[in-house]
Amino acid sequence: MLSQKPLIFAQITSMHRSHTCGALRQSDVNKDVQLAGWVQRIRDKGFVLWIDLRDRYGVTQLVLDEERCDAALISKAKTLGREFVVQVNGYVIEREAKNSAIPTGDVEVLVKELTILNPAEVPPFTLKDETDGGDDLRMKYRYLDIRRNTIKDKLLFRNKVAQVIRNYLSSQDFAEIETPYLIKSTPEGARDFVVPSRMNPGQFYALPQSPQTFKQLLMVGGMDRYYQIVKCFRDEDLRADRQPEFTQIDCEMSFVEQDDILAVFEGLLQQLLQDIHGIKPTTFPRLSYADAIATYGSDKPDIRFGMHLAGLNEVAQSKGFQVFDRQEWIGGFAVEGGAAMSRKEIDSWIDWVKRPQIGAKGMVWVKCNEDGSYKSSVDKFYSQEDLAAWASACHAKKGDIILVLSGGKAQTHTQLGELRLAVAEKMGLRDPKVFAPLWVVDFPLFEQVEGEDHFHAMHHPFTAPKPAQIVQLDSSPSSVFANAYDLVLNGNEIGGGSIRIHNRKMQEKIFSLLGFSKQEAQAQFGFLMDAFRYGAPPHGGIALGFDRLVAVLDGQESIRDYIAFPKNNSGRDVMIDAPAPLDDDQLDELSLQSKT
Repeated sequence: MLSQKPLIFAQITSMHRSHTCGALRQSDVNKDVQLAGWVQRIRDKGFVLWIDLRDRYGVTQLVLDEERCDAALISKAKTLGREFVVQVNGYVIEREAKNSAIPTGDVEVLVKELTILNPAEVPPFTLKDETDGGDDLRMKYRYLDIRRNTIKDKLLFRNKVAQVIRNYLSSQDFAEIETPYLIKSTPEGARDFVVPSRMNPGQFYALPQSPQTFKQLLMVGGMDRYYQIVKCFRDEDLRADRQPEFTQIDCEMSFVEQDDILAVFEGLLQQLLQDIHGIKPTTFPRLSYADAIATYGSDKPDIRFGMHLAGLNEVAQSKGFQVFDRQEWIGGFAVEGGAAMSRKEIDSWIDWVKRPQIGAKGMVWVKCNEDGSYKSSVDKFYSQEDLAAWASACHAKKGDIILVLSGGKAQTHTQLGELRLAVAEKMGLRDPKVFAPLWVVDFPLFEQVEGEDHFHAMHHPFTAPKPAQIVQLDSSPSSVFANAYDLVLNGNEIGGGSIRIHNRKMQEKIFSLLGFSKQEAQAQFGFLMDAFRYGAPPHGGIALGFDRLVAVLDGQESIRDYIAFPKNNSGRDVMIDAPAPLDDDQLDELSLQSKT
C-alpha cells in the first residue's frame, strides 16, 4: 500500500538541514551533511555512541566514537534523551553493519557538531509502531502519537488521496468553491451543532451537516460542476467510523441524469485504486435496495464473498416447530466448510447473535455432512427431506453449515446481515487488499415512521422521485422510488447522492408529503424554492465520506487514525479539553445567561 512506501525528499533544505533523515543513500558517502530531527534511540557502548535521528521522512543513524570525535562532543551527546530535538553536522560514511529494514540502512553520519535545539521530557508512552500507550493516553498527547509511523503514514496517505481526488475532479472541469460554515438550522437529518449570535441576541447559527442547499444554489448560479472537500458537523452518537465533525467530498453537476453522475464517480474510484494500489476495477454492479436487503441483509453489502441470504418460510413453517410457525420471516445462509465447526464454536455464534447489539433470541443450525445426511439443532421437528429442502434453498453443499434466524422480516434481515459479516471476518474472507465496489439504487423515496401521520425522506427532502413514478405521488407515495444512489465499497457506504428536484411545484409537493405546512416550508427553505423560479437547471450530485473512503482504501474501517486530531467516543477532545464551559461574561454577551 502507498502508506508503506518510503518517502524520499532529498531536496528539502533549510537553515537547519541539508537533507532529511530519510534521504541519504550509498551514493552520498563522503558528503558533508546537516540533519535535524528527534532522537528516537540511543545506544551507548562507552567508547562509541549510536543515535537514531528521526523526522517525518525516515531515520538516519548517527555515530560518535572516541577515535574520531572530541571528548566534549561525546560528553554532550551523552546528555541527550529520547525525543530531544537536535541538529547535527557531519559527513556520510558506509555502515559496517548494514540495516536492510530502513532505506538509509547502508550509511550513517559521523557527527562533527551537535546542537540541542530543544530538550524533551520522557514521553508518557513509547513512540514506536507497537506502543504501550492506551487510546485515552495517546488521544491526550496526540501530537506525540503523530510522531509514530502508524499515525504519520495514515495522515500522509490521506493527503495522497486528497491530491488524487483534486486532480481528477479538476480534469473533469469541476470548480472548487467554498460554502458557508455559519448557516441556518433545519429540522431534517441529525441534530445540529448551534452557534449563538452575539449581534443578534437569542438567535443562532447552525454548523452545516452538508452544503446541500448551497451547492444546489451554485447550480442555479450556472457554475455547472462544483466540488469541495469540506468539513461537516452532526451532533449524534459516536462509534468507530463516526465523528462529530467529519469531511466529505461534496459534488454537484448540472444538465445530468443518474448515469452521467455514476460514470464520473466510477472514474474517480478507478483513478484512486489505480494510483494507490495499481488496480482498476472494470465493473460496478448495480443492485436495487430491495435486492441488497434480501440477498445480503444490508443496504451497504460486502460482495467480496458469497453467503447469500435465503428465505425459508415455505420449507420451515407448518412442521410443528412453534418457534418458526409464530415468526413473520425465517432466513439463513450457508457457510462453506462450516460443517467442521465444533459444538463450542456453534454455541459461541449463538451467544453472539443474542448480544443486545444484534438482538436475536437464538439461532438454529444445520450441518450438511459429507455422507449426504443432515444434522441439526431441530432434528426432532424436521426430517432429512425437510433439511435437504433447506440446503437447496441456501445452495448449501456437503461440508457446509446453514445458520438460521427468525423474527420480524426487517429485523431478521439485519441480524443475518451482521452475522454474515462476522462469520466472513472470522474466516478471513474480508480481504482488505481486494476491492469490490457497487452501486445501490432504487431506494424508497419515503419511509413511514410508526405513530406519525407524515413521511420521512429516505435521503433528504431535495431528492427527486424517479420520473416514471411522479404520477404515483398523489395515489401511492410509499411506492415511489427515489432517483438516488449509494456508492458502496467492501461493505462500507462511501458515498450517496441523487438527482435533485429543480422545480418549485415539485419541491412544494414533497415538503407537503413530509409534513411541512406552506408557511414552514417557506420559512425553512423559501430561499431555495425562490431560486427555482429563476431558471434552475436539472442537476444532481453526490457526497463521499472522505474519512471513511481513506480508511477503506487503506484496508481499515475505523476512521479515527486518519484524522489528525479526532474526538473520543464521547465527542470530547481530551487533548485541549473541549467542549468546555464559558465564563459568566461570555454567557452574558451571548444572551445565554439566566437573568433571574
